[in-house]
Amino acid sequence: MITELRAQNFKSWKDTGKLQVAPLTGFFGANSSGKTSILQTLLMLKQTVERPSDWNKVLYFGNDKSLVNLGSFDGVIHQHSSDLSLCLAMSWNLPEKQKLDSIETDSLSFSMAIKKKYRTAELARLCYRVGGRDFEIEWESSGYKFKSEHYWENADLFRCYGVVNPFGPLESFASLKNAFEDLFHRICYLGPLREYPRSRYKWQGNHPQEVGQHGEDTVPCVLSKRVQLHGIDKQVIEWLQRLDLIDSYRINPIPNKEKDYEFLVRKYKGGPEVHLTDVGFGVSQVLPVLILCYYVPEGSILILEQPEAHLHPKVQSELADLLIEVVKNRRLQIILESHSEHLLIRLMRRIAEEQISADDTAFYFCEMNEGTSEIERLNVDDYGNITNWPQNFFGDEMGDLAAKAKAEMKRRKADKS
Repeated sequence: MITELRAQNFKSWKDTGKLQVAPLTGFFGANSSGKTSILQTLLMLKQTVERPSDWNKVLYFGNDKSLVNLGSFDGVIHQHSSDLSLCLAMSWNLPEKQKLDSIETDSLSFSMAIKKKYRTAELARLCYRVGGRDFEIEWESSGYKFKSEHYWENADLFRCYGVVNPFGPLESFASLKNAFEDLFHRICYLGPLREYPRSRYKWQGNHPQEVGQHGEDTVPCVLSKRVQLHGIDKQVIEWLQRLDLIDSYRINPIPNKEKDYEFLVRKYKGGPEVHLTDVGFGVSQVLPVLILCYYVPEGSILILEQPEAHLHPKVQSELADLLIEVVKNRRLQIILESHSEHLLIRLMRRIAEEQISADDTAFYFCEMNEGTSEIERLNVDDYGNITNWPQNFFGDEMGDLAAKAKAEMKRRKADKS
């Protein structure tokens, strides 16, 4: 589980400061306030870890097919100031205790600084911290050198982060790097724009790791899970009923059409089966969220952008209960970006009802100030109260009601005259 995150000079962020990341963490704020950029730091590192080639580049900024397409260093550096360093840092808990260079630990920290040199982004510093000891590489005039006093044997070169042939052996760095990569292999991402429903789906017999960033592998995930382990249908259908969206669904092979399937749903008990395309759009948009929450292995980290998209306010509230359930029962960590007042208020209610501890949540409010993003953690007490609720957090509802009342009085007065 990620416990701390920090970004400096990344896009609209001069410095996020050290952000405490809880099992259930939410970023709220207006459009273009910088909340999505915080998630993009993790996605950029994930696609760097998982890229199939160009391992000698310090970061993979992506393309149209990657999780996030950030262009280049010049495009992400704060205010396009190429003389600045892009700095990323994070801490996380390991799934179980490990011995890293004779240090037994259940947590690890990582930080890196990138500068532009010779028209390309180059690593300036890389550091892992284990048990209070730093394992650090830094660029000097003659190349990369170890800054730590501790040395190791049996070199094992990095496959990414831009370090090529550093001076010194790297055995310990290999185990640290493996722990870092394992973290990002456990991160799954679902974006805000999900695939439109279709009347038929193809399944090649593959077993996806997740539903895909647009939910494009949702149906293959369901079919795959049936083949392998069974059991997610029950939880998903129960949630669809609880959300009052549909009563049941069935994925049916199409006769004489090899590998073609149709997604049939029953809107109410005893009703006729219809295609997914024939029910409300919200069903197809929430399905990837539900499937993902039960399909991924326990201990996974989910990054969700606007999980409430296209959902009725009542369903948005109920979605908060889903997130709480999988965080508690499946040990998932969920990091989300949302615009939903209803989702947040339900989370506050559940804290008051002791369904989830305030310590297991972290909510942040982002806003833009003269081209630079700023962030404030919302102080939530044990009774679910936010003691520093930002002004106009979700718009100016009271202002609108007051203006409506004034307009009504003005019109009534005019009608009487």
